[in-house]
This record gives sequence, structure tokens and C-alpha cells, in this order.
Amino acid sequence: MSATGLEVFDKTLQTTNIWLNEIGETLGPDRQRCYHALRAVLQTLRDRLSVESAAHLSAQLPMLVRGIFYDGYHPSGTPETVRSQDEFLQRVSARLDSGRAIDSGDAARAVFAVLAHHMPEGTVRHVTDTLPDEIRRLFPQQPAH
Repeated sequence: MSATGLEVFDKTLQTTNIWLNEIGETLGPDRQRCYHALRAVLQTLRDRLSVESAAHLSAQLPMLVRGIFYDGYHPSGTPETVRSQDEFLQRVSARLDSGRAIDSGDAARAVFAVLAHHMPEGTVRHVTDTLPDEIRRLFPQQPAH
């Protein structure tokens, strides 16, 4: 039975729930925490990417996650010049819901693991190739290219 009556919405809802469950394997089962981590990390990553790279990544995201990715986006201010892992994680932390203690490093690693698991390898490589080494290290180890 369809939850929404539209297959495309059911599919994106199902995929988003899978992603949240996988994030929960690292952050715990609180779905609100997982959602906040997904949003904070994706939006921080989005703002670090060029408009072209953000569009390339977003084209591969499930529709619902793509909406989260683009929520509040101001492309004229991107890419932000975040070079260090500490600065990246500070920006993630600033976006996290302060009422739900979430370690920004754990959040970034959990979300990046989901991206690496579900996105085409070429898309992940395109994104990671644009990042400084310090930030790239938050992603799971990628095969050498």
C-alpha cells in the first residue's frame, strides 16, 4: 500500500528513511538527531562546494534529501573558503540543533559514510577532489584513483 499515493514520493521517503537509519547506526536511534545531522552536514558541505559541484552532487540525491540540501541556499556566497577540518566542523556544529548534543565530527563521518555508500563513486570522487585533505579525511577511505 502506498503511503502517499505517488510512487515517486513513496520512493524518496523510503530512501530518506534508509539514510536516516544508517546515520542512526553511528549517532543512535533518535531520528530527530539523525535528521539534524544530515541537514547540518549536507548544508555545510554544499556551502563549501562551487555552484557546479553542488549541482552535480544534488542531482544524485534522493528528492527529499535534495530539498534539505538546497533549503536556505544562497549560491552567490559560495564556495566558502573553509580549509581546515576544525573550521568545517565548527560550521557543522553551528547548524546543529543545540538542544540535541551531537558531536559534529561524528555527524560528518556518519553523513559522509551514507553519501559514500549510496552515491555513485564518480560523484563522491568529484566532491572529495574539490575538498582540502583535512576535510576529505572525514569521508570513508576511498580507493586510489
